[in-house]
Amino acid sequence: MDTSNSPFTKEMLLPQEECLEVEKKRGELFIGIPRETHFQERRVCLTPDAVGALTANGHRVMVESKAGKGARYTDKDYSENGAEITKDTAKVFSCPMILKVEPPSLEEIEMMNPQTVLISALQIKTQEKKYFETLASKRITALAFEFIKDEDGTYPAVRTLSEIAGTAAVQMAAEIMSSSETGTGMLLGNISGVPPAEVVIIGAGTVGEFAARSAIGLGANVKIFDNSITKLRSIQTNVGRPLYTSTIQPKNLVKALKRCDVVIGAVRGANRAPVIVSEVMVEAMKNGAVIIDVSIDMGGCFETSEVTSHDAPTYKKHGVTHYCVPNIPARFARTASVSLSNIFTPYLLDIAEEGGIENKLRFDRGLKNGLYFYHGILTKKSVADWFNLSYRDINLLIF
Repeated sequence: MDTSNSPFTKEMLLPQEECLEVEKKRGELFIGIPRETHFQERRVCLTPDAVGALTANGHRVMVESKAGKGARYTDKDYSENGAEITKDTAKVFSCPMILKVEPPSLEEIEMMNPQTVLISALQIKTQEKKYFETLASKRITALAFEFIKDEDGTYPAVRTLSEIAGTAAVQMAAEIMSSSETGTGMLLGNISGVPPAEVVIIGAGTVGEFAARSAIGLGANVKIFDNSITKLRSIQTNVGRPLYTSTIQPKNLVKALKRCDVVIGAVRGANRAPVIVSEVMVEAMKNGAVIIDVSIDMGGCFETSEVTSHDAPTYKKHGVTHYCVPNIPARFARTASVSLSNIFTPYLLDIAEEGGIENKLRFDRGLKNGLYFYHGILTKKSVADWFNLSYRDINLLIF
């Protein structure tokens, strides 16, 4: 064949392989939601409305009786939205997919069937090596929701819980100040002719931003300290008004602490929150001032901080009331449950549409970032380094 005047090359005219698109087979999920047994944990991963959305799409959801009690959801609320209710804990943990807020205990992992998919928090700093060895023995595929990334590179679960913690910190401070037992009888607000309350926020991340929004909304004078100029600039943009911002310089911080009525610590660290405020600085604060240490789950950023609980949340030291509860969002279980449910539901529906967790992981880099166990193989380098375990790169296991 003469192809000298043809616009096609000889290779282009030869028969070619035809690539057919393989149709994705939609999967059906069977999700188990056990009741949280961790101390003072009242949240639940899916609201009844979310369960309704999943069951309407042909999925099964089994809820342990009273799983939503802490968030004021009844078993009837769930059953009316298509959930199967059971009092048998082992039956819930036998589901192919388990959804939890807190990481499961070793006893709960033992109840799981091999090859179960687990979605929960990991809370790496509270874990022991035995936890990962037990997951490996069951060949579990596990995702930590605090590591899951959104399209814009943020961590949606961490951010939404930080928003709650920041807003709640100001609410807790206002409650303590007005308390007949711990308070000074001062209103955390702006009343005509009365000097407004002074609020110092250490840390300009998500917690700091939402604490600032709440305090400004009440009419307080707000001062924000952080060593990141980018974060300080960002918080002013996000709040939408000029604020007093400063890097963490001892002279400026001591001056602000002496005058303030409330100080909120919201500083994170790689392994532990840095101690920003020394005991000497706390001693110099006003009698009746309030410290809210949101960083207490990472050790706290005040030298005088000691872990407290929701049952006994405060104590006094040097005349200053300290609030150091490590799990603030659990107090606002309803709001936190709705926030987490809003994150999980689209992911679960997508997993089903993609034909299962493996197909979803193959194309969703953000969800893949949350994976730390794949069929019993540890895939998270940070976890492996922390516990001195061997791991495999997930990209070599999923193509």
